[in-house]
This record gives sequence, C-alpha cells and structure tokens, in this order.
Amino acid sequence: MSKEFDNKDCDTCEIYHIHHDMVNESKLNLLDNTTTLRLAETFKILGDPTRIKILTLLSDNEMCVCDIAEALQMGQSAISHQLRILRGARLVKFRKEGKEAWYSLDDDHVVVLMNQCLQHISHS
Repeated sequence: MSKEFDNKDCDTCEIYHIHHDMVNESKLNLLDNTTTLRLAETFKILGDPTRIKILTLLSDNEMCVCDIAEALQMGQSAISHQLRILRGARLVKFRKEGKEAWYSLDDDHVVVLMNQCLQHISHS
C-alpha cells in the first residue's frame, strides 16, 4: 500500500511503500538484544578521547600506568580510572610485575577496529 506525502525537501521517501521481501530478509541479520547492547556499550566506551589516546599508546607497546600518565600529561588516578573501564570492556588487559601494573591491548581485534575506523574517517 502506498501513500503520497508532500515532503519534497525532506530526506525521506516521497511515498510510503514497504518492501516486505527486503524487510523480512533484513530481519534475518538483526542482532539479538544482548549483542546489540554489548556492541553499543563498546562504542560508548570508545567514544571517550582519553580512552582512544590510551588505546593508541598501547597499540605500539605494553606500558605501565606511570608511563601512560606521563605520555598523556594526566594523573595516575585518572588514567587508572580509564583503564578500569577499558578492562571491563575487555579492550585492555594488565599484569603485575612487582609493584608495577603493565597494560596492553586485550587482542588484535582492538587494533583492527581502530584501524578500520581511522580508514573510515580519513575518507570523509
């Protein structure tokens, strides 16, 4: 069923017509609610500039909290707070060596995700 709309200056369809075959096929690829929420949460976490800087630093080397704080000219407690959030999202991991806490990226997926996003924004 089609309806005519008077919205020629709008970025929407000028008629209302549902393509049921496309809708039904597309629904097969929808993510379940749990996966959708986890993905949205990950993107929300990645939406913080300080966290992006930390991930960028860790994409080259494992670093201790002191070194990350120095590189970003921030306090250790602020860096530790951001690292806890990144750990909770399984984007970074850490290990203790004596009295030092060393952080690295959790896996190569983090680098791939960041590189793909960088490619995307460089073509904009």
